[in-house]
Amino acid sequence: MRIVACYSMKGGVGKTATAVNIAYWAAKSGIRTLLIDLDPQGASSFYFRVKPSSKSWGKRFFNAYKDLLGQVKASDYDNLDILPAHLNFRKFDVLLSSLKKRKARLKKILSGLSDEYQLIVLDCPPSIGDLSEAVFVAANPIFVPVIPTTLSQRTYAQLLQFFKEKKYPHKKLVPFFSMVQGQKALHKKTMEDMRAQHSNFLDAVIPFSVDVENMGEQRAPVDVFARSRPANRAYVALWKEMVALLNKKAK
Repeated sequence: MRIVACYSMKGGVGKTATAVNIAYWAAKSGIRTLLIDLDPQGASSFYFRVKPSSKSWGKRFFNAYKDLLGQVKASDYDNLDILPAHLNFRKFDVLLSSLKKRKARLKKILSGLSDEYQLIVLDCPPSIGDLSEAVFVAANPIFVPVIPTTLSQRTYAQLLQFFKEKKYPHKKLVPFFSMVQGQKALHKKTMEDMRAQHSNFLDAVIPFSVDVENMGEQRAPVDVFARSRPANRAYVALWKEMVALLNKKAK
C-alpha cells in the first residue's frame, strides 16, 4: 500500500482539486483507493457528495485503524472510498500533542488499512503543526501544488527550510505548478526561475480554469463533466507522472 499526500502550507493553491482528481484517476486505473479528507473544511468530501458521521469521533482517529474503517464511505466510483472530514478534525494538532510518538501515529494507523487499499490519498489542511509532521512521516511522495507567484515561491522555500531543520527527507516533496495563467508574465518568469532552482518539478501544469472551479457546482472530478477540456488533460498528465514516480520509488 502506498500513501501520498497533497499538501501546501498555503491555502487556495488547488490542493483539494488535485487530491480529488488524482484519487479519481487512481481508482479509474483499477487501483483500490481511499481518499482521506484531513481538512476540517471538508471540501474533498463535498466534491464526492459524501457526508461525515453526525457523531463526533475525531478523538478516536489515531487510536486504531478499525475506528477509521467504521467511518469510510463508498463513493459513486468503482475502487474509490472516502473517509470524510469532520469539523472536529480541527483539533488534530491539539490531540496529537497529547499523544506519545505523535509523529509516527498516522503512519501506524494507516498501515492497518493495507488489506483493503492499494493507495491512500491524504488531502491535508493548509497549516504546519503536529498533523502536518505526522503527514510528512506517513506519506511518500508529498505532492505540493505551487501557484507561480512570488508569495507561493516564498512559501515553498519556507517548506524546504522546515524539512531541512527537522531533518525530513526533502526528496519526499514533489512540487508542480497549479492554477497557472499562461498569459501572465509573472507566472512565466516564476516558473522559469523555480524550474531552474528545483529540478524535481513535475512537467505537468494545471491551468487556472473555470472547469476546476465548477467542481464545486458539479460535485465531481473534472473528467466527469469536462472530459475534453484542457484542465482534464492536465490532470491526466499529472496522474501519469505521479504513477511513474510511484512505480520508480517502489523499485
